[in-house]
Amino acid sequence: VQLVESGGGLVQAGGSLRLSCAASGSISSINTMGWYRQAPGKQREMVALIARVGYTNYADSVKGRFTISRDNAKNTVFLQMNSLKPEDTAVYNCHAHETMSGDVWGQGTQVTVSS
Repeated sequence: VQLVESGGGLVQAGGSLRLSCAASGSISSINTMGWYRQAPGKQREMVALIARVGYTNYADSVKGRFTISRDNAKNTVFLQMNSLKPEDTAVYNCHAHETMSGDVWGQGTQVTVSS
């Protein structure tokens, strides 16, 4: 199973970006999908998670600004990021837990928010 992210880039503070992550390969069933991020000099942190049935969980720092969603038919997860702040600057990695493959990670996409 492979995960391919897209949608990162450079945006001014207050702006929006939408990240996408598509899974491909030998997929049996993908349970939880989500987004993590790692800023320079900091540990990786969970941003948002979504279960196959739709339950969601967000980091406190992004609640009310970010929205995670998924399309189970296309094995794709999205992250809509609004009201972006400079502290949101990081490499964002997609994650999925697939029944047969276990934990799978994408290669990462850079999000840079300028002040």
